[in-house]
Amino acid sequence: MKQRVLMPPRSTSPRKGSAVRADAGRTYRRFLPYQFMRLLGKASISSIRLGDHVEKNMTILFSDIRDFTSLSETMTPRENFAFINSYLKQMEPALFQSHGFVDKYIGDAIMAIFPTSADDALRGALAMLTRLRRFNATRQRSGASAIRIGIGLNTGLAIAGAVGGPHRMETTVISDAVNLASRLESLTKTYGVPLLISEHVLYSLEKPARHDIRFVDRVRVKGKEQPQSVYEVFDADPPSLRKAKRGTKHVFEEALAHYHSREIAKARTLLRKCLASCPEDRIAQVYADRCSRFAKTGFHEDTGEIGMSIAWGEHYKINDTLIDEQHRTLFAQVNKFVRDVRRARTGAQTEQLSAFLRKYVDEHFETEERIMRERKYPLLEMQQQQHARFARDFSFLDAELRQKLSTQRTFMLFKIQLLVVDWIANHTIKLDKHFGKFLDRARVR
Repeated sequence: MKQRVLMPPRSTSPRKGSAVRADAGRTYRRFLPYQFMRLLGKASISSIRLGDHVEKNMTILFSDIRDFTSLSETMTPRENFAFINSYLKQMEPALFQSHGFVDKYIGDAIMAIFPTSADDALRGALAMLTRLRRFNATRQRSGASAIRIGIGLNTGLAIAGAVGGPHRMETTVISDAVNLASRLESLTKTYGVPLLISEHVLYSLEKPARHDIRFVDRVRVKGKEQPQSVYEVFDADPPSLRKAKRGTKHVFEEALAHYHSREIAKARTLLRKCLASCPEDRIAQVYADRCSRFAKTGFHEDTGEIGMSIAWGEHYKINDTLIDEQHRTLFAQVNKFVRDVRRARTGAQTEQLSAFLRKYVDEHFETEERIMRERKYPLLEMQQQQHARFARDFSFLDAELRQKLSTQRTFMLFKIQLLVVDWIANHTIKLDKHFGKFLDRARVR
């Protein structure tokens, strides 16, 4: 007689099966954040396919441990691994609690994504620096040395999606906005500060006045047509240093205005005043050193675009007759202003530019948003936010201009050019161009 083979009974308990699936889900989420799946509109990791993607305005954070190579050489591989994990364990909650998530760990470096707002990203970065102080205090109590980190933040349009091949796939974010965030992180070494943000982040903050922020420099970044403005956020500095930087902020920014306007003697005098009040100000020292090198070599270390006109070209057109004409007029007005500044004609010309921009903010933004609404542009809300924040920033600058132009001409003209150049280069040229591509695709369909 044929023997029966007894098989283990199948589980009929829905609770047990659910528990296994839940445990698997928790495991998957440790390798692929649920926030990323939510971005892609996916319910589970198994539903993600190669090429799935979404385009969204988001803020990218890069951070890195300073001098990590030298530090790692003093540790065994096992100690190195334990150190990295103890550090990352402290940093991750700062990002998660600020509505961000880690896209990837690259050794000691972190790349994180904040899909909701630039304010979230800045809160996350400042929380990282707060946690770093506690982490260092613990290390020093055990006899280890404190570590320093650098953080760079940038906001921009990016594509989040799944990339790879048939046997290996991963999720990532691709955009030149990512490249700039990484570049800003590396610049923290140059300026000796822990946190730098781009002008895109600054102009995306709901209330930038809540934070201690000051202009640092204009830098050229590979792949970018226009130089980028860089800002320091010093909220997380030690209390005494933060207070000192607040006290010298106006003198510091005026010194930088004179430096970039090539008025080196005035810049040097103001920088000495800054350093007398705040000797620990690393960026003021960087500029003081530049002034000293200029005195020896005559070489001016800047991007050279302050006072540079931005010529209208066919490549800026979005192929909407009304919007293109308004953009062309904007370029013409700004270029006329720049020419007048070069010729030291500033009184009536500055008022003329202010009047034009006030009208432009009211009329052009309304026109552009109406057309975007009619064409069902998916990034209309982002454009509206950008318009509202530019209107806010220009309103503040316009009021300041009326008070200070006669007594602080170089400083105020420098601020006007920064705001207008940044706006043209990074909104009119880039974000509006994105709308133009959307219109082109709609025409093809």
